[in-house]
Amino acid sequence: MGNICGKTESEPDARAGRPLGSAPPSGPKTAPVPKKVGGPPRTLGSGGGDSSSDPGDARRKAAEAAEARAKASSKGGKLQSQLNAQKKQNRSSALAEASNQELLAREADAAAQARNWE
Repeated sequence: MGNICGKTESEPDARAGRPLGSAPPSGPKTAPVPKKVGGPPRTLGSGGGDSSSDPGDARRKAAEAAEARAKASSKGGKLQSQLNAQKKQNRSSALAEASNQELLAREADAAAQARNWE
């Protein structure tokens, strides 16, 4: 009697894999590493070509970028205008508006119930 989980050597999977101690199959080679990084050498912190070292210029550019972001965010459609109006409201006016909307909804429900009275 043989092992019920074992395989016989005549099966095709018996030769799969490689024996211990043998070399692994040769795989694809990696790309060669370039010997030279492009561009001229630069000292650390030198800034680069077009940036200036004037802090006022950097501040001016940052202010211009902030203005551009603010101008872009001010554009919007109906939902953006509703959101802006909601942001401008204070707490008491927002609560009063929500209360009025709730009262209108209750009155509409009461009117519908009165119409459907049997």
